[in-house]
Amino acid sequence: MTLSVAVSGASGYAGGEILRLLADHPDVEIRTVTAHSSAGQRLVAHQPHLRSLAHLELQPTTPEVLAGHDIVVLALPHGQSAQYTDALTGTPLVIDAGADHRLTSADDWAAFYGGEHPEPWAYGVPELVVGGVKQREHLRGATRIAAPGCNASTVALSLAPGVAAGVIDPGDIVSVLAVGPSGAGKSAKTNLLASEILGTANPYAVGGTHRHIPEIRQALAAAGAPRDGIRLSFTPVLVPMARGILATSSAPIVDGATDAEIRDAWKNAYADETFVELLPAGVFPRTADVLGANIASMGLAIDRAANRVTVVAAVDNLVKGTAGAAVQSLNIALGLAETTALPVNGVAP
Repeated sequence: MTLSVAVSGASGYAGGEILRLLADHPDVEIRTVTAHSSAGQRLVAHQPHLRSLAHLELQPTTPEVLAGHDIVVLALPHGQSAQYTDALTGTPLVIDAGADHRLTSADDWAAFYGGEHPEPWAYGVPELVVGGVKQREHLRGATRIAAPGCNASTVALSLAPGVAAGVIDPGDIVSVLAVGPSGAGKSAKTNLLASEILGTANPYAVGGTHRHIPEIRQALAAAGAPRDGIRLSFTPVLVPMARGILATSSAPIVDGATDAEIRDAWKNAYADETFVELLPAGVFPRTADVLGANIASMGLAIDRAANRVTVVAAVDNLVKGTAGAAVQSLNIALGLAETTALPVNGVAP
């Protein structure tokens, strides 16, 4: 049976990437695409690379337009998805690619976003350890899914195995990320102009202010870290590449943990995963290696001089970081093969 899909925010980067993946999905039909200011225009005027969807026209993002589909994907800025939730109660599966339904803590929502705290949904990172099992077990049969923040899921996947195995101390985590500007969305912003980002690297949301921090803490707490014992220094740096995240995260080694136990923690966590790979010792990923692929690629170093573990992880922020995670979670929720319509091969050069 073919399932009908509506995608909101279809003129944006996240919406466009979700459409690119779903266009090759054998079990769904993209029936409706919506936008706000671009409503009434052809989809290919904003997503010219989506040639197979050239017949679609952007409709207004309203509850009436979105209702009546088997699946609705909300690819909207934070704070805009929750307004459609009540109107979509009859929709079998709703996936939010924004931040509205990620956080379980009302206090975290108030501190980093503000306003009324929306209901938390099943978190769309299947490979994370949650209470001793993988998050995919909580996604099976789910009807409401919160796709992750790209930076948040990258750091969480980097460190959760060490937390779950008890070989790293979550009380002193440092993460520095090189990120591409597509993660900030498609709307015009002066700081994202080519003349502002080419030839330079620009830190932003420095000093514990980035909105993905509570999401990372939530994921690490689910992996077994005491929530009050997580200390995270998180610094993203905007670099001149359209796509990609290279996250370098480190944490202290717990007393008594051997090198073999440390590496086995990550090896065992991801040994059977299609979309997360641990590279051989001494090998570290580049963002170019995962361009266009639904892959989180990571290398691990054990620094005994500093008594820390360092994990370097690379993802395509628009695929594994957002759209790929959404489609992967969709497949699990519907009982389909998890790998359906998801590329493992990147694009090079």
